[in-house]
Amino acid sequence: MDMKANLFLSTISFLLLSACGGDIPSISKLPSDASILAFGDSLTYGTGAKDDESYPMVLQELTGLKVINVGIPGEESKSGLSRLPEVLEQYKPQLLILCHGGNDLLRKKSITKMESNIRNMIQLAKDKKIPVVMLGVPKPGLFLSSFEIYEKIATSTGIIFIENLISDVLGDDSLKSDAVHPNKGGYRVMAKTIHSVLKESGAI
Repeated sequence: MDMKANLFLSTISFLLLSACGGDIPSISKLPSDASILAFGDSLTYGTGAKDDESYPMVLQELTGLKVINVGIPGEESKSGLSRLPEVLEQYKPQLLILCHGGNDLLRKKSITKMESNIRNMIQLAKDKKIPVVMLGVPKPGLFLSSFEIYEKIATSTGIIFIENLISDVLGDDSLKSDAVHPNKGGYRVMAKTIHSVLKESGAI
């Protein structure tokens, strides 16, 4: 990653952790054999970069823990909700990183239904005592901040919320492969920031 990307990472990580500080919910330290499930759409899958350059693969490198990438490009939240129970049962993760709803926003689907689907995904994990880290997704065409519904969901469910990471990455032309996807450097910024938040929470 070039110097600009490194500077960008340092800046957003500082702002993120300064803003959250002690407000980041704590997570019990993950055991050395723990697995992390990265669940979502193309932003999780790693569209715009090679398979080993997606944020879950970089996060695996950084944490030394198994990070399972189950992102499906183009998936909407309704399909994600239908898919999640089987995935949780199959992999039995100790942590869920959730990044969903972007395709609902792109296709102008019902926000009310999207909110309900994401809330239900979080509840599925909570029912299994799996802590959740959620990434906020920006509304297409803006990329100034996470769509406001994510903060509402995070506040009411008490999960860890990384609000503007994706919007900040997509706001920097050097970190994206197209209008809605990061490139190799962008995914590395995502992974490093998530890693920082997991350390702050006590999970690693």
